[in-house]
Amino acid sequence: MPVFLDRFFALCLSPAPPGSLASGAFAALTLMWFLMSIAMMLPSAAPMIRTYCEIADTACRKREPVVHPLVLVAGYLTTWLVASALFAALTLLIHLFAAGIQTAPVEGLAGALALGLAGLYQFSGLKDACLNNCRNPFSILFGRWSPKPWRIFRLGIEQGLWCLGCCWALMLVMFAVGIMNLFWMALIALFTLVEKQGTKRFSTRLAGAILLVWAVALLVSSA
Repeated sequence: MPVFLDRFFALCLSPAPPGSLASGAFAALTLMWFLMSIAMMLPSAAPMIRTYCEIADTACRKREPVVHPLVLVAGYLTTWLVASALFAALTLLIHLFAAGIQTAPVEGLAGALALGLAGLYQFSGLKDACLNNCRNPFSILFGRWSPKPWRIFRLGIEQGLWCLGCCWALMLVMFAVGIMNLFWMALIALFTLVEKQGTKRFSTRLAGAILLVWAVALLVSSA
């Protein structure tokens, strides 16, 4: 493995280093979370991007000015880059806390808290509102259409915020199962895609119930 990749994974997997190296760990963790976010969220954002491209094609046929879809994607990814920095900061805080208290009950409690919060959020009205906007991008993209790049970039940021509103709690599951767990990354990506493509709330509620039961089981086993 190249030296820079070895260093990157070392910064991601090891507890937060003291002093001047903390900034390096924060940058590495931010990049790690950002790459994870891209891998998990872009597949579910594909319908939104495709909808924009369809509207753009119609505008082009009418000889109207069109902003390139990559500007929309850049705005969308900007939201997740900021979110990745926040997740990285949370990861560093957890590492610092775990360095002082490395006991199984505390780790189990932290995992149960993350799972419980993710499970409860699946039943919230905010989750439903964000999910509805993610499921129906046409009305938003068409109603906010603009030939100005900065407005499309801002529209991408807003779409990213709706997506973040849908998925931020599910990202907390990674703290319980392992931040770089590829199986759970793929599972969350698949569930997010199915959830946004569906029209019912069953999958959302079912995932919430499973997460709550899992949280209780982990809490009991860690007691």
